[in-house]
Amino acid sequence: MRILIIEDDAEQARFLLKGLRESGHRVDHAANGRDGLFLAVSEPYDLCIVDRMLPQMDGLAVITALRAAGQQTPVIILSALGQVDDRVRGLKAGGDDYIVKPYAFQELLARIEAITRRGSPTVAAEATVLRVADLELDRLSRTVRRGAHTIDLKPQEYRLLEYLMRHAGQVVTRTMLLEGVWDYHFDPQTNVIDVHISRLRARIDPAGNRPLIHTIRGAGYCLRDES
Repeated sequence: MRILIIEDDAEQARFLLKGLRESGHRVDHAANGRDGLFLAVSEPYDLCIVDRMLPQMDGLAVITALRAAGQQTPVIILSALGQVDDRVRGLKAGGDDYIVKPYAFQELLARIEAITRRGSPTVAAEATVLRVADLELDRLSRTVRRGAHTIDLKPQEYRLLEYLMRHAGQVVTRTMLLEGVWDYHFDPQTNVIDVHISRLRARIDPAGNRPLIHTIRGAGYCLRDES
């Protein structure tokens, strides 16, 4: 998906660009409303993510102008203004969704997916027991087994494995792990993920078992059975 981010906060923009690109999207960025509107009307985007308060041209003015130009590109509004009246004004201006800052990157990804699959059947509730090959995680008893062997995991290792198993077969990026497992909404510039993946591999993929946790170079990790 090709996405345009219109965001004047440099740190927020960097985080969004990194996370969305790691998730497989093509992303462009404009740091003010005037440049953002120019890009939005001149390039074919699948989605625009627009900050509410922008220099040179307000975010709502950008969306209004975009709709007046006949552009129906879906728009997600990001804003620190979270009152009901603020959200209503955003949606009436032509926004398709409104997310209040601070927000979780995973929520933004979910909203993007929701916009692109509107009209699709609802997804069934998540299973209480997750299985990949002979690896089993029981979310009610919080137990993990591989084959006949019970695996003891520390709480953070359990959360990491549960996240990987809930996304089994998918490439999980570092940004997704930081938010989904550690609840970080920024990159702490540490090797915390590498350390925990290494520890989890030692428990889940010991010698003699076919490996289930795979490193996808330049993208992230994937838990899958390649047999």
